[in-house]
Formats: sequence, structure tokens, C-alpha cells
Amino acid sequence: MMNMEIWEKAVAFHGHTCGGLALGVRAAMEAQRRFGVERAEDEEIVCVTENDACGVDGIQFVLGCTLGKGNLIYRGTGKFAFSFFSRKTGESFRLMAREKKEGLRGAQYIEYVLTAPIGEIFAEGKPRAELPEPARSLNSVKCSLCGEAAAETKMRVLDGKPVCIDCFRERGGQYGRGW
Repeated sequence: MMNMEIWEKAVAFHGHTCGGLALGVRAAMEAQRRFGVERAEDEEIVCVTENDACGVDGIQFVLGCTLGKGNLIYRGTGKFAFSFFSRKTGESFRLMAREKKEGLRGAQYIEYVLTAPIGEIFAEGKPRAELPEPARSLNSVKCSLCGEAAAETKMRVLDGKPVCIDCFRERGGQYGRGW
């Protein structure tokens, strides 16, 4: 049974009602149920999200997984999928949203996502990524060009000196895909 108080608070956190938020809330509640944990105080629950859509706010609100704590990892495949890991038990599972049910829109779809059996909403499988290592504190290094500090793992070397990713790119360096 869906706790509507949690739903209303998740909507307030996110800013509006939508099917994506409902999917995230429902996935997070399934992780709570399986792992027997209400909310991640630290990194005992980890979520690897494959999208950067509305559902991620549901994960953050319900489970307490956040980028800042290091227990919300973005792996941008564009799929509406979430992998959950319990550091305490070693359990893990992946939920991938099934195709939207024909004829359901708006409030009807949201109600369906929040109340239907979990297997109708998500296909379940094994995570496609490993459990990420625990978050760690990194040293900051000052960029030799702009003077701004960045985590040492994000710095590049140009002409034997440390440079940030932005300065590296401005000078023609290649840094994978993305921005």
C-alpha cells in the first residue's frame, strides 16, 4: 500500500506531480522494503541512476541517496533504470521501467505507478555496474592557468603543469564526452 504522505512530501520536494517522480518514489520504496532500511544516513544504501530525470528526485527524497554523500551515482545511459546496493548485506538489484501502459495519462498513470504490483511497473535484473567504492575525501589542486582549485582526480596535466578540465578543454585537450 502506498503511503500518500510520502508521495505528497516527495511532490513538494520535486515541485510538481509527474509520472517520472512516481517511478522514482516507487523504486525507492522497493529498495526500502528489500533492504529493510528507511533512509540512508550515510552510504549504507547506494543508488546508481541511469538517467537524470524526475525520478531521481524521488530516490533522493525517499532513500536519502545524494550526490553529496556519494551514494547517488549518475551513470548516464538514458534508460529509466536504477540499481540499488546495500553495503551492509551485499544485496543488489536493478529496476528498469517498463513501457508506459496504454491509455494511462497524467493522474491515472501516477496512481497506477504508485499502486500496481512492482513487477508490472519495473522489470528486475542484476545491476550492470559494480558497487561503487565508498566516497572518499580528495585533495584539491590549484589549476596553473585559472587558479581555481579542483579535486585531484579531475585535474589534467598540460605542459607538465596541473590544469582543470575547463582550461584543458579550452586549450584543445580532449576529455571524453559531455559538456
